[in-house]
Amino acid sequence: MKKFLLFLSTPLALLPAMQAHAQSADDDDVIVVATGVAQLASEAGRSVTVLDRETIETRQKVSLSDLLATTTGVGVTRNGGPGAVTAVRIRGAEDAQTLVLIDGVRVNDPSSPGGAYDFGNLLTGPVERVEVLRGPNSVAWGSQAIGGVVNVVTETPTDGFHARANAEYGYADQVSTNATIMGGSSDIQGALTGGYFRTDGISQAASGTEADGYRQYGASGRLKARITPNLRAELRGYWADSKLELDGFPAPTYAFADTEEYSTAQELYGYAGLTGDFGPTTHRIGFSIADINRDNYDPTVSAAPLYLYRGRSEHYSYQGQIGAPMARLVIGADQDNQRFYDGAATFSANITSVYGEAIVTPMMGLAITAGVRNDDHSGFGGHVTWGANVAYSPMPGTRLHASYGEGFKAPTLYQLYAPYYGTATLEPETADSWEVGARQDLVDGKLSLGATWFQRDTTNQIDFDSVTYTYANIARTRAEGVELEVEIRPNDRLTFTGNYTYTDAENRSAGYVGNDLARRPKDIASVSADWESPFGLKLGGTVSIVGDSYDNAANTTRLDGYALASIRAEMPLTDRIAIYGRVENLTDEDYEVVSGYSTYGRAAYAGVRLRLD
Repeated sequence: MKKFLLFLSTPLALLPAMQAHAQSADDDDVIVVATGVAQLASEAGRSVTVLDRETIETRQKVSLSDLLATTTGVGVTRNGGPGAVTAVRIRGAEDAQTLVLIDGVRVNDPSSPGGAYDFGNLLTGPVERVEVLRGPNSVAWGSQAIGGVVNVVTETPTDGFHARANAEYGYADQVSTNATIMGGSSDIQGALTGGYFRTDGISQAASGTEADGYRQYGASGRLKARITPNLRAELRGYWADSKLELDGFPAPTYAFADTEEYSTAQELYGYAGLTGDFGPTTHRIGFSIADINRDNYDPTVSAAPLYLYRGRSEHYSYQGQIGAPMARLVIGADQDNQRFYDGAATFSANITSVYGEAIVTPMMGLAITAGVRNDDHSGFGGHVTWGANVAYSPMPGTRLHASYGEGFKAPTLYQLYAPYYGTATLEPETADSWEVGARQDLVDGKLSLGATWFQRDTTNQIDFDSVTYTYANIARTRAEGVELEVEIRPNDRLTFTGNYTYTDAENRSAGYVGNDLARRPKDIASVSADWESPFGLKLGGTVSIVGDSYDNAANTTRLDGYALASIRAEMPLTDRIAIYGRVENLTDEDYEVVSGYSTYGRAAYAGVRLRLD
């Protein structure tokens, strides 16, 4: 932290010549993550961050988690270099309590112990838009939405012909390439994206000397067709094949060190749906599938996988909307079938759900949303959650919001049925959350300030019981804090954004009462500035500041805080071609986010971007 002032001054010194993008959703943004249906952000009494394609390209981030790490209320840790296990925690919740959707498909891994989604394999190449909901919302999304929801949308096809591509090279022999083509007419539209990424990486073990590389092939596609004037069909698909070199715990010392181990992952997500408009009602039926295969290898032991995990989810859904003056009613039903195979046995569970929401706008500037949901799990029965929120704009440029939300997380198949460790009688984890906030625009919209207070209590949290060596409902936690945001736009070419989150994430479990939750720093901040010249040159910088934290529940292993600075530039060569580059960890800060694991030092990258419209 001794370089804090230098880091902080980097983008501020460039401020007279920079521009950045807002993070919290603007009032006229259309979002779906708050209620499960499209609505204006001004109608949602929830905290939502929106990251669009322009932001992704401006920040030049390759891993989506690196971009999420600069957003309000989000903490990210990664066990090594690119591709390594990456956890995203929202407002101090566990990473397994974040529900992740890619093109509407629930992609949390049912074969992992906690059911968390590993963000290590999620790259930004095919991503068009990301919505981050902060706080529980099981009414709209069901199980797992205790900490929040991350909704990732890949390139959406439009009329006409459009294409984009980029290629970059940099530190650790890193190569990243992506290309997207899309087009169509008013009746049928399609988009296809393909990408390749590789890097020599760094040693996962901080004590190691052998670099651990990473490679991924990926593709995504979407097809939309109008069957009749009132009926539309859509297909979506996402595929990624990844390989990551690992470090392990070799004999005779069994200390974390260089090894020849590696892991592979194949992810396949798909969706098929029909949407019909009939008078004041809209109806949608859909089917989605998430198939995740993970294998771990140690060539010094066997050519066959030492461990293999097969997770599969099949989701059937119906959603109906009924519109009326000043009100909208949403009703729905879901069937979620999950399966987990560990190489020896197959385990499965089903959740059947029904829900309803009402979005009411009784007067100009006021929106009230309330809903209830029942989830019936094949193993432990039914569970009811409800929530309500209000958004009020008493005058232009002012928005007040408040919400109460409940979240629940069903025990994972691993926690229920894993040999030796599973407990079939587990209860679901539950959470209650409150938030109150305000946003105010000043100086004719050139200055925007936002503040939100939040509190979440989680009970029946499932953890590994070191006494019985099984999973049990033994954990309780509370997270409360404040989020502050600022955006300054003195003119059309210059923008400054900043956010700060204070989170007191307290462990209230027996034996740990009063301790901080592991890897949950109390203080996280990010400031960015970007500017675009009259002839197209773009310059920018970001400083991310993370406070001290602990690596373990006992709070005996401390992780020192750190600050990271990055600078970036982009220059158009023609109206279709631009070159760009960035330097990350500008001051070569030495830091840890997970004890014993390496992090990148100073690294530089350069690339070229092509766009056809």
